[in-house]
Amino acid sequence: MNTRHELEKIFADIQDHQEMVTFFQEIFTQKEIKDLELRWELLKELHAGHTQRNIASRHKISLCKITRGSKILKKPGSITKKLLDARYGTGGK
Repeated sequence: MNTRHELEKIFADIQDHQEMVTFFQEIFTQKEIKDLELRWELLKELHAGHTQRNIASRHKISLCKITRGSKILKKPGSITKKLLDARYGTGGK
């Protein structure tokens, strides 16, 4: 089994929230966790219908960082969009 596949299976196997918190703290640096948090926040804001320019301005980041998320949410069959829809309802204005 390759390393990426193994990690994906490990993430999928963790059912307990506190166990996931501890696992994140053990394998990620604080900067890596902050980067993941920002990525998820950008995806949530795009999903809610906020413009890329508005998001870039609010977070003081370049549009390039947001474009990837926008493409992900527009991709047919996007798992990320499916997860956001399930958690926050169907996105967009």
